[in-house]
Amino acid sequence: MSRVANSPVELPSGVEVKLTDDQIEVKGGKGSLSLEINSVVTVAQEGAKLTFAAKNGSKFSRAMSGTTRSLVNNMVTGVSAGFEKKLQLVGVGYRVQVQGDKLNLTLGFSHPVVYELPEGVKAASPSQTEIVLSSIDKQLLGQVAAEIRAYRPPEPYKGKGVRYADEHVRRKEAKKK
Repeated sequence: MSRVANSPVELPSGVEVKLTDDQIEVKGGKGSLSLEINSVVTVAQEGAKLTFAAKNGSKFSRAMSGTTRSLVNNMVTGVSAGFEKKLQLVGVGYRVQVQGDKLNLTLGFSHPVVYELPEGVKAASPSQTEIVLSSIDKQLLGQVAAEIRAYRPPEPYKGKGVRYADEHVRRKEAKKK
Protein backbone atom coordinates (compact mmCIF):
# COMPACT_ATOMS: atom_id res chain seq x y z
CA MET A 1 0.00 0.00 0.00
CA SER A 2 1.36 3.39 -0.97
CA ARG A 3 1.85 6.03 1.66
CA VAL A 4 2.25 9.00 -0.70
CA ALA A 5 -0.68 10.92 0.80
CA ASN A 6 0.89 10.86 4.28
CA SER A 7 3.68 13.31 3.34
CA PRO A 8 2.52 16.93 3.02
CA VAL A 9 3.26 19.21 0.04
CA GLU A 10 5.61 22.05 0.98
CA LEU A 11 4.70 25.39 -0.60
CA PRO A 12 7.78 27.43 -1.63
CA SER A 13 7.76 31.20 -1.28
CA GLY A 14 5.87 32.95 -4.06
CA VAL A 15 3.31 30.15 -4.49
CA GLU A 16 -0.30 30.84 -3.50
CA VAL A 17 -2.99 28.19 -3.07
CA LYS A 18 -6.73 28.85 -3.17
CA LEU A 19 -8.92 26.01 -1.86
CA THR A 20 -12.64 25.61 -2.48
CA ASP A 21 -14.87 22.60 -1.80
CA ASP A 22 -14.15 20.81 -5.07
CA GLN A 23 -11.23 22.70 -6.64
CA ILE A 24 -7.68 23.79 -5.88
CA GLU A 25 -5.91 26.63 -7.69
CA VAL A 26 -2.14 27.10 -7.51
CA LYS A 27 -0.53 30.40 -8.59
CA GLY A 28 3.18 31.02 -8.91
CA GLY A 29 5.80 33.02 -10.77
CA LYS A 30 5.39 31.05 -14.01
CA GLY A 31 1.57 30.92 -14.14
CA SER A 32 -1.44 29.28 -12.56
CA LEU A 33 -2.99 25.80 -12.68
CA SER A 34 -6.21 24.38 -11.26
CA LEU A 35 -7.40 20.88 -10.42
CA GLU A 36 -10.80 19.45 -9.58
CA ILE A 37 -10.59 17.50 -6.31
CA ASN A 38 -12.42 14.18 -5.97
CA SER A 39 -15.21 14.18 -3.38
CA VAL A 40 -13.56 11.35 -1.36
CA VAL A 41 -10.39 13.40 -0.64
CA THR A 42 -9.92 16.07 2.04
CA VAL A 43 -7.33 18.80 1.44
CA ALA A 44 -6.25 21.10 4.28
CA GLN A 45 -3.79 23.98 4.34
CA GLU A 46 -1.68 24.49 7.45
CA GLY A 47 0.62 27.46 6.94
CA ALA A 48 2.98 26.62 4.06
CA LYS A 49 1.93 22.95 3.90
CA LEU A 50 -0.91 21.10 2.20
CA THR A 51 -2.11 17.84 3.75
CA PHE A 52 -4.21 15.19 2.05
CA ALA A 53 -6.45 12.58 3.66
CA ALA A 54 -9.10 10.08 2.67
CA LYS A 55 -12.63 11.00 3.83
CA ASN A 56 -13.49 7.36 4.47
CA GLY A 57 -11.38 4.22 4.80
CA SER A 58 -12.23 2.74 1.39
CA LYS A 59 -9.49 1.56 -0.93
CA PHE A 60 -10.58 4.00 -3.66
CA SER A 61 -10.53 6.92 -1.23
CA ARG A 62 -7.00 6.11 -0.03
CA ALA A 63 -5.80 5.68 -3.62
CA MET A 64 -7.31 9.00 -4.72
CA SER A 65 -5.74 10.88 -1.81
CA GLY A 66 -2.27 9.75 -2.93
CA THR A 67 -3.04 10.55 -6.56
CA THR A 68 -4.34 14.02 -5.66
CA ARG A 69 -1.26 14.69 -3.55
CA SER A 70 1.04 13.78 -6.49
CA LEU A 71 -0.93 15.94 -8.93
CA VAL A 72 -0.89 18.95 -6.59
CA ASN A 73 2.84 18.48 -5.94
CA ASN A 74 3.44 18.53 -9.72
CA MET A 75 1.34 21.70 -9.98
CA VAL A 76 3.38 23.41 -7.23
CA THR A 77 6.66 22.38 -8.90
CA GLY A 78 5.37 23.53 -12.29
CA VAL A 79 4.33 27.04 -11.26
CA SER A 80 7.52 27.59 -9.26
CA ALA A 81 10.26 25.91 -11.36
CA GLY A 82 8.57 24.51 -14.48
CA PHE A 83 9.24 21.28 -16.36
CA GLU A 84 11.49 20.54 -19.33
CA LYS A 85 11.81 17.60 -21.77
CA LYS A 86 14.57 17.13 -24.34
CA LEU A 87 14.19 15.22 -27.59
CA GLN A 88 16.92 14.21 -30.06
CA LEU A 89 16.59 13.52 -33.77
CA VAL A 90 18.95 10.75 -34.91
CA GLY A 91 19.30 10.05 -38.62
CA VAL A 92 20.78 11.48 -41.79
CA GLY A 93 18.80 14.55 -42.84
CA TYR A 94 16.60 14.61 -39.72
CA ARG A 95 16.12 18.26 -38.72
CA VAL A 96 13.82 20.52 -36.73
CA GLN A 97 13.00 24.21 -37.05
CA VAL A 98 10.97 26.16 -34.50
CA GLN A 99 8.70 28.71 -36.17
CA GLY A 100 6.68 30.47 -33.48
CA ASP A 101 4.23 27.93 -32.08
CA LYS A 102 4.95 25.35 -34.80
CA LEU A 103 7.65 22.72 -35.19
CA ASN A 104 8.78 21.97 -38.74
CA LEU A 105 10.19 18.42 -38.63
CA THR A 106 12.10 16.80 -41.49
CA LEU A 107 12.01 13.08 -40.64
CA GLY A 108 12.76 11.28 -43.88
CA PHE A 109 9.21 11.41 -45.22
CA SER A 110 8.42 12.82 -48.67
CA HIS A 111 6.96 15.87 -46.92
CA PRO A 112 7.88 17.92 -43.85
CA VAL A 113 5.83 17.26 -40.71
CA VAL A 114 4.38 20.42 -39.14
CA TYR A 115 3.41 20.00 -35.48
CA GLU A 116 1.43 22.80 -33.86
CA LEU A 117 2.28 23.24 -30.17
CA PRO A 118 -0.69 23.57 -27.78
CA GLU A 119 -1.05 26.65 -25.61
CA GLY A 120 1.19 26.46 -22.56
CA VAL A 121 4.08 24.57 -24.20
CA LYS A 122 7.17 26.36 -25.53
CA ALA A 123 9.82 24.85 -27.79
CA ALA A 124 13.43 25.76 -28.45
CA SER A 125 15.99 24.22 -30.75
CA PRO A 126 19.62 24.67 -29.62
CA SER A 127 20.77 22.72 -32.70
CA GLN A 128 19.09 21.26 -35.78
CA THR A 129 18.76 17.84 -34.14
CA GLU A 130 17.60 18.84 -30.65
CA ILE A 131 14.23 19.98 -29.31
CA VAL A 132 13.76 21.39 -25.80
CA LEU A 133 10.12 21.53 -24.69
CA SER A 134 9.13 23.46 -21.55
CA SER A 135 5.84 23.96 -19.71
CA ILE A 136 4.31 24.35 -16.26
CA ASP A 137 1.91 21.44 -16.86
CA LYS A 138 3.75 18.10 -16.52
CA GLN A 139 0.99 16.01 -18.08
CA LEU A 140 0.62 18.26 -21.15
CA LEU A 141 4.39 18.38 -21.64
CA GLY A 142 4.67 14.58 -21.57
CA GLN A 143 1.77 14.24 -24.02
CA VAL A 144 3.33 16.69 -26.50
CA ALA A 145 6.72 14.95 -26.28
CA ALA A 146 5.06 11.55 -26.86
CA GLU A 147 3.14 12.87 -29.89
CA ILE A 148 6.32 14.28 -31.47
CA ARG A 149 8.20 11.02 -30.78
CA ALA A 150 5.34 9.01 -32.33
CA TYR A 151 5.99 10.51 -35.78
CA ARG A 152 9.20 8.47 -36.04
CA PRO A 153 10.00 6.30 -32.99
CA PRO A 154 13.60 5.01 -32.80
CA GLU A 155 14.10 1.77 -34.69
CA PRO A 156 16.33 -1.01 -33.30
CA TYR A 157 18.66 -1.62 -36.28
CA LYS A 158 20.23 1.78 -37.00
CA GLY A 159 18.74 3.72 -34.08
CA LYS A 160 17.19 6.34 -36.38
CA GLY A 161 14.19 8.32 -35.17
CA VAL A 162 13.02 10.79 -32.53
CA ARG A 163 14.03 9.81 -29.01
CA TYR A 164 14.07 11.30 -25.54
CA ALA A 165 17.50 12.63 -24.53
CA ASP A 166 17.82 10.11 -21.67
CA GLU A 167 16.37 7.17 -23.64
CA HIS A 168 18.51 4.16 -24.41
CA VAL A 169 17.61 2.34 -27.64
CA ARG A 170 18.46 -1.34 -27.57
CA ARG A 171 20.11 -2.17 -30.88
CA LYS A 172 19.68 -5.42 -32.79
CA GLU A 173 22.25 -7.17 -34.91
CA ALA A 174 21.64 -7.10 -38.67
CA LYS A 175 20.70 -10.23 -40.60
CA LYS A 176 23.71 -12.35 -41.57
CA LYS A 177 24.21 -14.01 -44.95
